[in-house]
Order: sequence, then C-alpha cells, then structure tokens
Amino acid sequence: MMDGPALRAAEDFAHAGYPKSAAAILLCELDGAAHDVEEEIARVTALLTTSGASEVRLARDEDERKRFWAGRKGAFPAVGRIAPDYYCIDGTIPRRSLPKVLTEIGRLAESHGLGVANVFHAGDGNLHPLILYDAGKPGDMEAAEALGGAILELCVEVGGAITGEHGVGREKINQMCSQFSDAEREAFFALKRAFDPKGLLNPGKTIPTLARCAEYGHMHVHAGQVSHPHLERF
Repeated sequence: MMDGPALRAAEDFAHAGYPKSAAAILLCELDGAAHDVEEEIARVTALLTTSGASEVRLARDEDERKRFWAGRKGAFPAVGRIAPDYYCIDGTIPRRSLPKVLTEIGRLAESHGLGVANVFHAGDGNLHPLILYDAGKPGDMEAAEALGGAILELCVEVGGAITGEHGVGREKINQMCSQFSDAEREAFFALKRAFDPKGLLNPGKTIPTLARCAEYGHMHVHAGQVSHPHLERF
C-alpha cells in the first residue's frame, strides 16, 4: 500500500501509471494455477469494489505488471523528491488496526509539524512510515525522532510490535521499555548474561537497562529504589 504523497512521488519517479488523484493505492499480486488465479482475481475485485475502491485495475501484460511493482520498489528513493531527508520507521500492527493507526499517524505528524508518506506491506501489517524532514533545519531531526518514537508506541498500544524486519539496535531501545515488562526484560538480561558474562557482545544495543527504562519514564521508582535491585546494571 502507498498513500497519496508516496504514490505521487513514486509515479513522478517511475511512471508506473498510478492514479495521482487517489488518496492511496493497494497493490495485490496473485499466483498459482491459471484457473485458481482467475477465481481469486474475481474474489479480490469484488472485495475491493464493495469496500469502496474508486478503481480496480488489472495488469494487461507482464510489462505493465512490472511497471506497477517498479513504482512500489522505487517509492523510498522517490520520496527524496519531496523532502530533503526522510526517517524510515518499521513497526508491525494487527491488520484490523490499519485504519485507526494511519489516521493517528496523520494526527501525530501534524502535532510534530512534519509530513509522513506511508509505504508498507499491508498483507502482514508491517508499516514503513517515512517521516519527511530537513536535517539542515534546526529542530527538525529531533522532531522526526520524537515522531518516530510516538508511532512505534502507537504500534504497541494497538497490540503490535516496535519492529517487523529491521531489528532494534540502538534506534528503538527506548521503545523496548514500552513493549516489554520488567519480568520480560529480566529474562532478556539473564539470557544475555549466560552467553555474554563480560558484556562484550553489542553492549548497549537491543536490550535496555532497567535504569534506562526508568529514565525513559516507563518504570516506577519509589523512594530511590528501583524494581529488581538484585539485577546487575550494565
């Protein structure tokens, strides 16, 4: 799926034949035996039509099919035509939450004063909002990072996860505090200590310290005491 800003950038870049006036487009590909595919095309067409699609277009030949996908595959570099920089977020949500999450992403983007172009695999709920900003403008990068964090926390709120395929590393380590409980993080630490007792393997990545989660505002500290005081703080 690509929303309006993404599909227009992709069309200007790849000339795939997308309807530039559309609010969004959904690319569907079916494969299998010819008879089965024909039946599935009919079912998908009926589903899209009854769901309010303004147009359903079937690739006429292999060349057109390739053009349809060329636009999607070129969407990320194409977004560089509409903003000096973009920040790619990777989160996953239940598919039933797509309308709510896309609406909320728009609201969050407006509140942070930035634009977002949405490009993602709708079939598995893996989102890739591209946050549009200008690294040369003071405050824009910080706003982009804050918006990215808010989007990831939104994914968790609706029952999803802060990553789909791009991992955690350092970039999403604060949002690990939102997704996982104290007990879950304790299990992560125990496993890491078992295989890495000296803390040599990717220190500071993927698993947040309990102290870091406290600083991030997701762990209660009472009278100067943190939960699980017996755990080593890396």
